[in-house]
Amino acid sequence: MDQNVFDDPRITAVGLLVEAHAGLSARFAAQYEEHGLSPVEFEVLTRLARSPGNQLRMTDLAAQTSLSTSGVTRVVDRMERDGLLCRRACPSDRRSSYAVVTAAGLQRLDQTLPGHLRIIEEWFIGQLEPEELRALLHGLRRVRDAVHPGATAGSTDPVPTEAASS
Repeated sequence: MDQNVFDDPRITAVGLLVEAHAGLSARFAAQYEEHGLSPVEFEVLTRLARSPGNQLRMTDLAAQTSLSTSGVTRVVDRMERDGLLCRRACPSDRRSSYAVVTAAGLQRLDQTLPGHLRIIEEWFIGQLEPEELRALLHGLRRVRDAVHPGATAGSTDPVPTEAASS
């Protein structure tokens, strides 16, 4: 096999992305653990907190994460037992339900975010010039939208009227 094939910039680009992700993920995981969260629990809380009404349909939450629908159900069950979120029936579709962050979940997220942001600043954003960051964000969004088109599912839906009034 020709050794030069491994010098292909496509392989280098993906390799660097994977290595950067692994390094950041390891730092994040240790910081989440300090607050009693797993990486997936932090992701679920963050996705919900950034969504209208601090909630998403369970199917949209699965589409936005790397979890299957049954995986989301297991995580939501565990987080509901821990008081970090609850389920709310969908007023327009009885087959569907929402995962909603509770006050305790938002409090846990508020406690976790300062350390999370410090890691982002030190090990990610702080490594880039402003123009480099803008270009990286633009490129990452394009790639994300191509490979994971459901990544923003439900994040722009209006808040259901039942949730808005509670």
